[in-house]
Amino acid sequence: MSRDINNKYWDEELETLPREELEKRQLADLQEIVKFAYDHAPYYKRSFDEAGVKPEDIKTLKDIQKFPFINKTTQRDTQGVGSFLGELAAVPEEDVVFISTSSGSTGVPTMSPFTKKDFDEFQDTESRWFWQIGMRPNDRYVHALNFSLYVGGPDVIGAQNLGALCIWGGTLPSERLLFVLKTYQPTVIWTSPSYAWQLGEKALKSGIDPKKDLNIKKIIVAGELGGSIDATRKAIEDIWGAEVYDFYGLSDIFGACAAMCEAKDGLHIAENHILVETVDIHTGEVLEPGQVGELVFTTLRKHARPLIRFRTGDIGRIDTTKCSCGRTHGRIHILGRKDDMFIVSAVNVFPSDIEAVVREHKGITGEYLIRIFEKDFTNKYAVEIEKSADNPNSDDEVAAEVTAALKARIGVKPARVVVHPDGGLNTRSEHKSKRVIDERNLDYNI
Repeated sequence: MSRDINNKYWDEELETLPREELEKRQLADLQEIVKFAYDHAPYYKRSFDEAGVKPEDIKTLKDIQKFPFINKTTQRDTQGVGSFLGELAAVPEEDVVFISTSSGSTGVPTMSPFTKKDFDEFQDTESRWFWQIGMRPNDRYVHALNFSLYVGGPDVIGAQNLGALCIWGGTLPSERLLFVLKTYQPTVIWTSPSYAWQLGEKALKSGIDPKKDLNIKKIIVAGELGGSIDATRKAIEDIWGAEVYDFYGLSDIFGACAAMCEAKDGLHIAENHILVETVDIHTGEVLEPGQVGELVFTTLRKHARPLIRFRTGDIGRIDTTKCSCGRTHGRIHILGRKDDMFIVSAVNVFPSDIEAVVREHKGITGEYLIRIFEKDFTNKYAVEIEKSADNPNSDDEVAAEVTAALKARIGVKPARVVVHPDGGLNTRSEHKSKRVIDERNLDYNI
């Protein structure tokens, strides 16, 4: 199928469906996948029966609220039980053509299996996101993501299916990646936000001006919140002279489930594949669209391992109004991970808010580290930063400036701000950067 490269939509009919028609299609797919899960996945048969619900109870999209939640613990507890794929799987192993695994950063790595149909639809969605940010067949694309079991690795196939020239970079050392960028002059790259910023810094220090010596026009970032933080995105764009677009994915579903468009007002989520709910993080009560809570996803078309009411652990909201770009699929706005949020003086603090302050503040490098600790049975936080080499102010002056900025942004000031020289923090990474250290001994789970 040939596409008009001037058409901004990969699949115009799907992407601009009237909301009523989109939800009608969602309902048909929801009814089918819930029945498929009940009939073929041992866990769902058991859990639905225990909850007193049946697939036939799904008459409207809201009826999904009658069904029980699952989460990462459910995945771990059922993995390998009864079969290699476990009790959440709804197809035999011979129907599975690909598995990825989670990083295991919050526990035992969990598998994510795909049938061929699941995988092909996954890659068509990736093509849609690439097209959405402006990638076209005449682009050269570097996929600088980990290929080792990571669900984002195969996303490069979506770019190939679109027709772009693809360079499977993987996690190359910075020097080698800069060589690739300078030699092959690609126009698009995908990496993490922290690494995109650090790679630009390394280029400048090695005598390469990303704006003049390289040809990157668009940078896709994912895996961290930075791409949806205006200050971080602008910092990356200023170094590279390129447009930055944030993507969002889950190893539990597929590579990128949501992506920015040119409006950069949230990330369009593939609602033809995912039904989105937002729930209260404490009670599980379903919230109205637009309210902030934990995002809960139900996969509508993934048959290898359907996820029915999967609590993602991500805090955010969904906007289901039509975007200025013309797309009707909802946009998610991610604030942070439930695991990362902490409470100080009754204020919910997200690392993303601290990052926004640090990245937009003049005279510091943008690197930071957050330490959470307890004192007198209350939560406290400290922030460590780096002063730019050309900043003439004293460390105490810089600390006072940043403390005031954090107080103004968040509503509660840090217990202390520690100032390091440029390069003094060990936070630079070619993958995800470790930014939060929790030193508390008390149980502050939310």
